[in-house]
Amino acid sequence: MQIRSLYRVPEPRDEFVRQCAPHMLGRWAHPEAVCGCLHDHAAATVDDPDLRQALLRGISETGVPTIETDWVPPSKQGEIGPTFTKIAKPTLQCMFEPVSN
Repeated sequence: MQIRSLYRVPEPRDEFVRQCAPHMLGRWAHPEAVCGCLHDHAAATVDDPDLRQALLRGISETGVPTIETDWVPPSKQGEIGPTFTKIAKPTLQCMFEPVSN
């Protein structure tokens, strides 16, 4: 006999949007769309998994792209600035022209 769980484990994207959206309320007309776009388009441009996770953490905790140096290994801290340069255009597009998914 197999017992199925009644609780579904949330998808990482859904959890990100859930944490991010409250920070966007009052700033944007469609906070979920902005958060989803940031996840799918801005953060997706970051190839390094440590930097991407730190970026997603910063957005979900503050509502703006943020990476604290202690969130990434010391060997990658020099990549924080270039990461922000890389995500600048898609971030602005998400905030001012969110893509519907």
